[in-house]
Amino acid sequence: MTKNKYLFPFILVTSLFFLWGFAHNLDPILIPHLQKSFTLTTSQATLVDSAVFIAYFIMAVPAGMIMKKFGYKFGIIAGLLFFAIGCFMFIPAADAQSYNFFLVALFVIACGLTTLETAANPYVTVLGSPETGPQRLNLSQSFNGLAAFIAPVLGGKIIMTKGYSDAELNTMSEAARKIALASEASSVKTPYFILGAVLVVIAILFALSKLPAIEQDAGVPPAGKNILHAFKHRHLAWGVVAQFFYVGAQVCVMSLFVIYARKSAGLTDMEAAWYTGIGGGAFLLGRFTGTFIMGFWPAPRLLTLYSIICVSLCVVAVLGHGMITVFAVVGIYFFMSIMFPTIFALGVKGLGRDTEFGSSLIIMSIVGGAILPRIFGLISDATNDIQKGYIVPLVCFLVVALFGWKGYQTGTATN
Repeated sequence: MTKNKYLFPFILVTSLFFLWGFAHNLDPILIPHLQKSFTLTTSQATLVDSAVFIAYFIMAVPAGMIMKKFGYKFGIIAGLLFFAIGCFMFIPAADAQSYNFFLVALFVIACGLTTLETAANPYVTVLGSPETGPQRLNLSQSFNGLAAFIAPVLGGKIIMTKGYSDAELNTMSEAARKIALASEASSVKTPYFILGAVLVVIAILFALSKLPAIEQDAGVPPAGKNILHAFKHRHLAWGVVAQFFYVGAQVCVMSLFVIYARKSAGLTDMEAAWYTGIGGGAFLLGRFTGTFIMGFWPAPRLLTLYSIICVSLCVVAVLGHGMITVFAVVGIYFFMSIMFPTIFALGVKGLGRDTEFGSSLIIMSIVGGAILPRIFGLISDATNDIQKGYIVPLVCFLVVALFGWKGYQTGTATN
């Protein structure tokens, strides 16, 4: 997969994919927990995603500039420290019992995640042969899938087990009920403190490690003077659009799964958290399976096929009843698993010295995770039916299918 000199840095950088995957996949537990603690509507609860993914839009360009000036290693360390600071902010946020404070903490975490992803994703694609870049990135992203399996189950046990039942809440006065619900927010302090401490240790490890600098070939033309120059690559422009819609779809599916399963199939929060873990397992299995299939089948064709299957499963999620809807969404977890790394690798392929700018643009497009789930929530609240919200990811997967069919093809715009 990689040359010997790239093996250790490949392993070290791949560990980052698990860490940010763990943070992202605590959100499906955090959202219903905060929704209950602060008595939020579905639309208000999606502000968690907005806080996270707006940071991707704001921080992606500065992160790319950091990488160009100081290198990938510096960017990775900076990202880890931002990530850790945001985790530690959960402690005062819980003590203050403030939803807005939680949103600020999540924004800081996401600034760290943005920097890490802007560095790690392109770094993995160039640690070896360009032809195997998509396959290599899918392998690294598989550990993101491992986190998708572990985080909801572990987070559910730690965060949700100390909550009040509806029967207990109904016996309380309004003032006591508000205090009881707000106090539940304190259960997030332990997991986020531990995560922050681990991140500090790993940042120190990176500071003490030697990562190879990636040198561009002498024949590669220089990068443009500004980030918009990278848009001369048509496939990058397509990649930015496809990633915007894909991340929006992924966040709709993952972050709102507990709320969706509770309403579409009548599951309890703990049962829904368990099925979220099963979905994470399907996501992990899909990553490894997709990586294997890409060894003998073109990545763009697999991307198109999986996108069409996801469209079909979204139809079931909209129209189905009972547990079939939960199983359909678990199926979406499996088939969408390859999409982010495949879109990313195809989007930055052949960019040369525009790679850092191209990476920043694709990371910026993650802002779809802030915008599209809000539309999902508004549709759900307006119709009083969360299943109808799945119209949003259905449209998103259609866009991804178009990228895999035609948009991935490399080329430079004449104007």
